[in-house]
Amino acid sequence: MISRKEFFKQSAASLGKVLLEVSAAVRPSGGQVQPAAAEAALPLEPGAEMVAAAFNEHCLARGCGCFSCLERCEAEAIKLIPGVGIRINPSLCTGCGSCEACCPVTPKAVRLRLRPDGAAVP
Repeated sequence: MISRKEFFKQSAASLGKVLLEVSAAVRPSGGQVQPAAAEAALPLEPGAEMVAAAFNEHCLARGCGCFSCLERCEAEAIKLIPGVGIRINPSLCTGCGSCEACCPVTPKAVRLRLRPDGAAVP
């Protein structure tokens, strides 16, 4: 049996450990230019089609239950793969960018890219 004081001490330590893990996930890496920032500076041609791309190494949905982009996607192009992160169906993605705008991590776990095939959005 542990004392009440020891119980709260262990609880606070566990909470601190979780907060450090989450802060490491949302903290930008040390001064490097992120690919999204580099691509945002590129001029887009008129009528260029965009599509969302997943970067699951930054995605909180892998383990904590963040569903921001899934809930925001009206086209239902984003699916959750437990333990892995998200998958985006490019044929359903409209390129609206709402998923990128609501993503809570830095660098973003979902970003818009030029549609590689040049196919029109449905």
